[in-house]
Amino acid sequence: MAEIRKNKKIIAILPAYNAAKTLELTVNDIPRAWVDEIILVDDASKDDTVAISKKLGLVTFVHEKNRGYGGNQKTCYREALAAGADIVVMVHPDHQYDPKLIPEIVKPLLTDEADAVFGSRMLNPKNAIKGGMPYWKFTANIFLTAIENAILGFDLSEYHSGFRAYSSRVLKTLPLEENSDDFVFDTEIITQMKKAGFSRIKEISITTRYFPEASMIGFWKSTFYGLSILGVMIKYLLWKTKR
Repeated sequence: MAEIRKNKKIIAILPAYNAAKTLELTVNDIPRAWVDEIILVDDASKDDTVAISKKLGLVTFVHEKNRGYGGNQKTCYREALAAGADIVVMVHPDHQYDPKLIPEIVKPLLTDEADAVFGSRMLNPKNAIKGGMPYWKFTANIFLTAIENAILGFDLSEYHSGFRAYSSRVLKTLPLEENSDDFVFDTEIITQMKKAGFSRIKEISITTRYFPEASMIGFWKSTFYGLSILGVMIKYLLWKTKR
């Protein structure tokens, strides 16, 4: 393992909001031999997320006001880069994704085979259904991914997973502060990668868990999210025609 690490600093970022019930479970599953530092950014939680984070010894930053999922990620990436990260892996602290897969998601970055690596529930679609993904969300995922692939020219099985790893080169290059503070941030960053020529995106197959404590946006917020994705795709097409 030491040979493959090649002195690269790996930082796990945890964008947290009301994660008190699942934070310790998530942190306990992070393979410490593969992570040099864990940074948690709390987005003005109303529970004990911050207290638990500090008790666990995590580097903790707190938003005084709720900035949203995308706004949280902006702080996460900014602080990880300031701490000298070579690779940044995002782990949701709601324990929906399995942090034990961190070695698999960072390996292509350590060997410089990828600019980013995404955990995909849809490489093996049965995993998504087994994990409890609602059928309407499963169908929407496939539909939106097909549109995004057609427009961006990638061949990804999923654009909407929150388990991701990026090289610091990507994060330093992209104008992340221009992105939304909402959930569509995850699509905007992929679009920015396409514009900047970072086309080496790999995927690993993951399972996921859907349970009451896991964060999941409901039907109407998901509908708005889907429309926001289509809006990002239209903006990309307009940008492409003006080049």
